[in-house]
Amino acid sequence: MKFILSFITWWNNQTIGTRLFTWRHGKLVGEDDLGNKYYENGMRRWVIYNGPIEGSRVPVEWHGWLHHTYDNRPGDNPLPVQSWEKPSAANATGTVRAYHPKGSLATGGKVRADYEAWQPE
Repeated sequence: MKFILSFITWWNNQTIGTRLFTWRHGKLVGEDDLGNKYYENGMRRWVIYNGPIEGSRVPVEWHGWLHHTYDNRPGDNPLPVQSWEKPSAANATGTVRAYHPKGSLATGGKVRADYEAWQPE
């Protein structure tokens, strides 16, 4: 079923066009801890996701390589890890883990006491 969905949708892994292009022209250059595979072809670089297609699932070091920020692959020359860095996390928008600021209606917040709604005359 997943194979059939790849013919008509892009959100269920790679499309048939991407699959053929990768097979014919792609050179596998590496894989990250999440199982995403990274390919290149001259000046083009792309990722084939292992799981949901979500840009936040690309680690920082591979993101820099994909966008030509630097030429060395993360496996060749790893970036130094700073003490203040947190591990990469998936985008939580639309989930229960999403950020809601103080006073947000999503957290059951109340409207500020000094707020006065506009009323047309």
